[in-house]
Amino acid sequence: MRIARFVKDGQDPAYGIIELAVDGGEHPDTIAAITADPLAGVPVNYTGERHDLEDVRFLAPVIPRSKIVAVGKNYVDHAEEMGGEVPPAPLLFFKPNTSVIGPDDTILRPEGCTDLHYEGELAVVIGRICKQVPPERAHEVIFGYTIANDVTARDWQNSDGQWTRAKGADTFLPLGPWMNTHLTIEEAEKLGLETRLNDEVRQSSSTSQMVRGIAELISFITSFTTLLPGDVILTGTPAGVGAMQTGDQVTVEIEGLGALTNPVADA
Repeated sequence: MRIARFVKDGQDPAYGIIELAVDGGEHPDTIAAITADPLAGVPVNYTGERHDLEDVRFLAPVIPRSKIVAVGKNYVDHAEEMGGEVPPAPLLFFKPNTSVIGPDDTILRPEGCTDLHYEGELAVVIGRICKQVPPERAHEVIFGYTIANDVTARDWQNSDGQWTRAKGADTFLPLGPWMNTHLTIEEAEKLGLETRLNDEVRQSSSTSQMVRGIAELISFITSFTTLLPGDVILTGTPAGVGAMQTGDQVTVEIEGLGALTNPVADA
């Protein structure tokens, strides 16, 4: 199931289930509106409204309730291109929910940032309150998967000694275009990932190349902090990260999850 958050004709944001046309069929791709946020823990039903996808604007499919937990250097080739090795334990940092934007929203380069980078990643959306989750039960706490671009001010990352400013600025986390709720962990760890800058392929990899898998990451993170419904885990980026300039357009595409495109501009 593909669940999206959208707006139509200036109305309030709503949630819906995407219905893709069967190959060769005459029915258009549509989104069927539902009554509530499916992560809010309340009963959800169809409203009866249905819209063609071309008539709606997608928003970030989730606004994390409390936090985004991101994993650094979880691909060997990316660790190497950054001049290091995969750390002996997961390298974690937080991004605030104010950094989240949706498909086609603009990534804004903050004043003073001179080296702005893209990082295409698989994102895991948490579906229930959880703590101390053993790896074999990690699948029970996952709501779905979406695409993320972990935007980074590389110059600030190198100068600050910690990553709060470099990773947490407004617009530094595009998410979307929807959440896929029907993937198993095993399937999510075998997806092709590609990042394109102005239609030029810059990252081409697979989530199978992650050093630490989804279940291990969830278990490690919940060993010290409670995750809430709607929290997001960013699972790391493969090699090929690089600079974005004002006027560029970056697209992260993950097999089965769609494509997430955002333009870049100065703040």
